[in-house]
Amino acid sequence: MSQPQVSIIMGSDSDLPTMQGAIAVCQQFAIPYEVAIISAHRTPDRMVEFAKTAHTRGIRVIIAGAGGAAHLPGMVAALSPLPVIGVPVTTRQLNGVDSLYSIVQMPKGIPVATVAIGNADNAGLLAVQMLASSNPELLEKVIAYRQSLADMVNVKQAKLEEIGSAQYLQQML
Repeated sequence: MSQPQVSIIMGSDSDLPTMQGAIAVCQQFAIPYEVAIISAHRTPDRMVEFAKTAHTRGIRVIIAGAGGAAHLPGMVAALSPLPVIGVPVTTRQLNGVDSLYSIVQMPKGIPVATVAIGNADNAGLLAVQMLASSNPELLEKVIAYRQSLADMVNVKQAKLEEIGSAQYLQQML
């Protein structure tokens, strides 16, 4: 794989199943990426070094997943000049709402883009769109992907019209 452009980081290995969505999107769009476990609380020195140097290594977007206190996305954003996308990870105690609140409550001047709880796929897509803003070939792939979503809905609508809602629902179940 060539030089990573996206760094997908998480506070714990237990976050990896959630963050797999961002990995899959990077693979789908052939975006070079790296994956790392970097804990804001257990490895703060490593987190600081990572955040301060990511841009010097060719990273262009950071996707940071974290649960609970969820300090990783905000702390990395405070230390890095790169865009950071926070992924709130679902928690046992509060179902990820605690993670979401932690990530979205950043002070003025330190933005963190945030996706829905557990939705690393959208974090990956947002990273792809950020990269596509300066890459016409990648932008065409994003446009084609969006068209595939529309096509998928149109196929479902045609089937719904053909068989009716009751039979469509029965087939869904």
